[in-house]
Amino acid sequence: MSEPTTNDAVAEILRHRVLSRGWTTVVVIMAAAAVLLSIYQLFNLGSSVGWVILDLSYLDLLVALLLPPVFLIFPMRAADKGRASPPVYDIALFAIAFTLGCYLAWIAVPAVEGGWEYFAPDYARVLGFVLWALMVEAVRRAGGMALTVIVVIFSFYPPIAESMPGPLRGAQQSLWEVSQYYLFSSEAIFGIPMRAFGKLVIGFVIFGVALQHTGAGRFFIDFAFALLGHVRGGGAKVAIFSSGLLGSMSGSVITNVLTTGRLTIPAMRRTGFEARTAAAVEACASTGGVLMPPVMGATAFVMASFLNVPYIEIAIAAVIPSLLYYLGLFLQIDAYAARNNLKGLPREELPKVGAVFRAGWHYLFALALLVYLLLYMKQEAMAPYYATAALLISNQIFGQRMGWSDAVDFLYETGKVLAELVAILGAIGLIIGALSVTGLVGSIATDLVLLAGGNIYALLLMGAATSFVLGMGMTVTAAYVFLAIVLAPSLITAGLDPMAVHLFILYWGMLSYITPPVALGAFAAATISGATPMQAGFTAMRLVSIIYFIPFFFVLEPALILNGEPIQILVVLVSALAGVALIAASTQGYLLGYGLFAAGAMGLISRTIVFAGGLLFAFPGSADLGVSHWEAVIAGAVVAAAGLSIGRLGRRAVAPVG
Repeated sequence: MSEPTTNDAVAEILRHRVLSRGWTTVVVIMAAAAVLLSIYQLFNLGSSVGWVILDLSYLDLLVALLLPPVFLIFPMRAADKGRASPPVYDIALFAIAFTLGCYLAWIAVPAVEGGWEYFAPDYARVLGFVLWALMVEAVRRAGGMALTVIVVIFSFYPPIAESMPGPLRGAQQSLWEVSQYYLFSSEAIFGIPMRAFGKLVIGFVIFGVALQHTGAGRFFIDFAFALLGHVRGGGAKVAIFSSGLLGSMSGSVITNVLTTGRLTIPAMRRTGFEARTAAAVEACASTGGVLMPPVMGATAFVMASFLNVPYIEIAIAAVIPSLLYYLGLFLQIDAYAARNNLKGLPREELPKVGAVFRAGWHYLFALALLVYLLLYMKQEAMAPYYATAALLISNQIFGQRMGWSDAVDFLYETGKVLAELVAILGAIGLIIGALSVTGLVGSIATDLVLLAGGNIYALLLMGAATSFVLGMGMTVTAAYVFLAIVLAPSLITAGLDPMAVHLFILYWGMLSYITPPVALGAFAAATISGATPMQAGFTAMRLVSIIYFIPFFFVLEPALILNGEPIQILVVLVSALAGVALIAASTQGYLLGYGLFAAGAMGLISRTIVFAGGLLFAFPGSADLGVSHWEAVIAGAVVAAAGLSIGRLGRRAVAPVG
């Protein structure tokens, strides 16, 4: 694959059309209607007014309101991007999608009562083909060609299922039968991903957009500058703090990079960071935000639906892995700054903590309310709506008030994000439907276990590689859902913890944002720093080297996702923290209290040995390998001590910087 250019990254990020005022108004109205509809349904207002909407009708109406804008916002051809008014064919697709969604909502009750997923009338099957085609075109525009090709291949798989070899063979179904299943089954377009969207994701998307449009993003950045801007490597540490906090609530890597990166990357460059390192730091910090509670992003809510557990269990399980991720990144930045003698920003140029807090305390109140409602009240579906309302109201009173144009921008951005998700999740439903109707879901897990020879490590390596490759061409949510169906059951069958397995898939899918050849997060940051995109990507890989091992650690030791006895959790956490510190030190060539590693061949040898010692420290042990956790820790201590001793013998006399 050729190296993507800066323009390629920008084109990927800004692939939507800038609509005229009239069409913008249409999108805003439909977005507002979708938000109000979700509030009506999730708060059960129908029981108060005597008009309860069936869940399937609710999802149909969401599709009617959010699928049509895809054909307005995302152009069919790149040449159409500059046209403010959509061409006739896009308007026609818009009208067809809206009419079809409304009609499906109208016939939802007889469809459920009549079992139309298997016995639909002929006209309904024709409608199935129409929605099928609309979803494919919508995901091509919103999700990219790679995901579209996968969707098309799988959605046309059922008619040839019996002709496929070995593990891919399934029960054959004709297209005529498949169309009704895709349209009316709860295992297809309106399956788990779309249900998770309608019941959980939509509220958190609204909250994330509200954070961006009320100035919360700038508050978090200013707060980070006030706290950390003056310390060594301060600009990079600000990026870690602000991007991690904002990203955990926005759920978007690219948006996070473009929001916080415009302030943090210039600050890093000013204090001596190389362009590629500044881009890599921002990309890594923004990527980690999507893995960090309390919100994490859309994929976590889909995961909760797959596992059939409350979302808060996903967030709690992700605490330690995200902590290890950010600790490794922070220590590497600190070591880099110490090794290169990089100072912080002058205190007189930085905002004061008290002033920043007084100006934006209400943003923290909204966040605290969200966490309280999630943790203590267990109101997952309604929590983001309450938090958004608190955020908007407090912003009008204490912050920079939103005017009419700001409100329009807020609704338009909300509609754009929701429309993109509907297109992607609906198309993923076609993959689920194809695997379900042919019975392949039930057999593929067993086949994968047999293919791996029953070796759990082979299965994990297969899963990591597949997650990473799919993450290159698909959104993280799309890659996760596909593997949650195809791969997760085989790993769980092999005896691994279900929560750990699903998080494992999520983590490896996210790595494509910072790992070449795709690395969209690093490429987006490179457009700001002026670095070569591939250099930024490879530097990002080095900065978060620990993240390539963490998923294996927590899938082998569920205590790292807080599933175990308290003492067990504490022990594996402490050893993992020590391991992360050693890995960060060996990667950057500096250890706090030890100083610089030796230069030349002796230094390389000592750093390699320390890196191995860090891995052993963090390794939770494995009964299959005959290595206990304590044996790994002792071995790690011996190896790390040997590496540090070799480094001390070979280095020049350098006083510790720290």
